[in-house]
Amino acid sequence: MRIGELAERAGTSTRTLRYYESRGLLPARRDGNGYRTYDEEDLRLLRQIRTLQDFGFELEETRPFVECLRAGHPSGDSCPASLAVYRRKLTELDGLIGRLGEVRDQVANQLAEAENEAENEAGNGAENEAGAARPRCEMTG
Repeated sequence: MRIGELAERAGTSTRTLRYYESRGLLPARRDGNGYRTYDEEDLRLLRQIRTLQDFGFELEETRPFVECLRAGHPSGDSCPASLAVYRRKLTELDGLIGRLGEVRDQVANQLAEAENEAENEAGNGAENEAGAARPRCEMTG
């Protein structure tokens, strides 16, 4: 199949396929007319790359999976190098999840403090200790 058909079947653009080719992830085979030619195995490689990228893997992180498929393995994640990438990605994700938990806690604390302050202001009326009018929040009136 030609590059346009492969792009359509893979759900990507011909520009992306050329980029993958330039990065050595997609083979660069040409027919007698100089047109790029691809087969079902190339589509399989692209689907592996796309799935991993959907999971948040960087393009270069897909290389061991592509190489595993090219080596004839039934799946791209059955080689030691692919498993190592999975382990690194899980460690990275665990760190991000931990950091997100910390940020969530900080936001929850800020919200609690802001709600407390708003309740205190509401209970004290619209004037501060000096008798001056407090600024009004445009969102609440």
